[in-house]
Amino acid sequence: MKAGVLHERGKAPKYEEFEEPEPGEGEEVVWVRAASLKPVDQQLASGAHFASPRESELPAVCGTDGVGMLADGTRVFFGGCRRPFGAMAERAVVPRAFCFPLPAGIEDDDAAALANPGVSAWVSLTHRAKLAAGETVLILGATGVTGQLATQIAKLLGAKRVVGVGRNERVLGKLEAEMGADATIQLDQAADTLKNAFLTEMGEAGFDVILDYLWGEPTEAVLAAMTKAKFIVAARETRFVQAGESAGATIALPAAVLRSTRLTILGTGGVPSRETLTDAMQQVMARGVCGELRIETERVALADIESVWGRERSSGRRIVLVP
Repeated sequence: MKAGVLHERGKAPKYEEFEEPEPGEGEEVVWVRAASLKPVDQQLASGAHFASPRESELPAVCGTDGVGMLADGTRVFFGGCRRPFGAMAERAVVPRAFCFPLPAGIEDDDAAALANPGVSAWVSLTHRAKLAAGETVLILGATGVTGQLATQIAKLLGAKRVVGVGRNERVLGKLEAEMGADATIQLDQAADTLKNAFLTEMGEAGFDVILDYLWGEPTEAVLAAMTKAKFIVAARETRFVQAGESAGATIALPAAVLRSTRLTILGTGGVPSRETLTDAMQQVMARGVCGELRIETERVALADIESVWGRERSSGRRIVLVP
């Protein structure tokens, strides 16, 4: 079969022949119809991700998830590919438990692009942040694909106010005009100006939930804005959910941040239960069908994987590879 094959960490995969997958107990072979190219796929291939394949595990097919057909004709979104087989291929092998039937009314490309970031954002806001109707939300990295969906999902879940933070001016405009954001903050400004922008948007009450896809300097700026210089009675707790590191892998965390605010920092590590994932998938797909959740996609032939692998991802669109 043809596949996008990684031979060396840090290099782009090549479109070439690869061995056919054989299912084991509890597994299914999936005939792939679409697989999105996500930052996590590139991080895994570069060796930067904690779950990156070891050099001894190469060559291997790239791709963590996609849309395809099972042998019985069921169209599914699938994930959890068994190495060395990945989603960016004509066929993949996955656990049966990680095959989720897809509803009619949503195209393969849209489902492949929407499912992973949509489910991630949904679970982060409901399962981790436990967002309640009427609360306020700050999304760091709102101009990325997952951030755009998180903005829309926060509003669907009843958030009273959603503030999106990012660099892409075009997408920042869309967040307010089309995706429900109540305000946006441009990251490309001086540190003091950025801190003041956060102070303005959080007001006296602060944020109930911060969903962070950036880390690094933007997160430090938010935490600096939250830090109090005097003893006060904190009106509410802020649940800070860390979900990405596109602006940096580390931060400086002064003790004063944690001692002067009611701040709880949560991670998104670990796989939620099958029931949680299934519910999130159903919710996201249903809203994708009716148009309540949407992102821009770009369809690219799998044969062109090497040429698009290193393309700049700041457009706010998701590339979908099609065998």
